[in-house]
Amino acid sequence: MDAERLAGFREFVDSRSSALLKTAVLLSGGDRHAGEDLLQNALVKAAGRWHRIDEPEAYVRQVLYRQQVSRWRLKWPRREVSVAEPPDGGAGVDASSAAELRVVMRGALSRLTARQRTVLVLRYFEDLPEADVARLLGCSVGTVRSTTHRSLARLRTLAPELAALGAADAEQQPSSRDFSPVEVRP
Repeated sequence: MDAERLAGFREFVDSRSSALLKTAVLLSGGDRHAGEDLLQNALVKAAGRWHRIDEPEAYVRQVLYRQQVSRWRLKWPRREVSVAEPPDGGAGVDASSAAELRVVMRGALSRLTARQRTVLVLRYFEDLPEADVARLLGCSVGTVRSTTHRSLARLRTLAPELAALGAADAEQQPSSRDFSPVEVRP
């Protein structure tokens, strides 16, 4: 890589790595270390092809999604998930705190399967339409719809405290968008 391309790659990493890391951590179920690994692998792939990439952020995001898909398609998936702190049981949750809502949402996402988490992150955090999610994940739109439906139902079962937090957040920050309890963005 010549000096000019190297400088362009460094500038991209400096300016976009924070936003890309947030997505990678969400895709990894809230595990920051796994998210950092996921992002680092995506950036390594991008560095090797930097001279051919027209839209670097779109390329890196697609690599992130595809790496996450590859993880859940492994023949022997990991049964244990390491997290920095145990998930909160929901006792004493302060409904007025946006930070608390993010913590609860990350904990709830970490309890979903990798496939369910990826579909929800792409649909609601990245705000992608079903067709784009299907294209990125290499499946049909119907699969995205059914996975989204099942994932939201499982989220409601695993983290009923999200309903109360989402309702309180919607009352505090009125918007033209109709919020459901699980559509609150982490």
